[in-house]
Amino acid sequence: MNFRKATINDVSEIIKMMAEDELGQKRENFQNPLPNSYLEAFKKIDADENQELIVVENNDLEIIGTLQITYIQYLSYCGGMRAQIENVFIRSDQRGLGIGKSVFEWAINRAKEKKVHLVQLTSDKKRPRAIKFYEDLGFKGTHEGMKLHF
Repeated sequence: MNFRKATINDVSEIIKMMAEDELGQKRENFQNPLPNSYLEAFKKIDADENQELIVVENNDLEIIGTLQITYIQYLSYCGGMRAQIENVFIRSDQRGLGIGKSVFEWAINRAKEKKVHLVQLTSDKKRPRAIKFYEDLGFKGTHEGMKLHF
């Protein structure tokens, strides 16, 4: 597997994976051409040095996964930095092959390279299998997360 920074040419494949997801079907709008909002969001992510939007390729250079890492600088922990892992998606025909575990191992190692002291993620409570997967990787449910949607 190859991990690389996503380009604007990858956005369509990323959104397609997101839209194939059970919850993504309800919130994403995959069509050709893509709504401009996705391309504008990509440009903002790409320009932000604290964001890494990554694609995962197989040996044939097909995109089979994606993830986003956000590095958050803050004052707590003596001015520490944490990494937030979000939007991890594996192409539907590639699930169950251990790719997700490899993606997280890569992301955790990448965060260590950036000298973060903590890696965090959130998972929808409607995803009990995903939560179990994260726990098996060593993540602990130490906080209660809350969201306010507009």
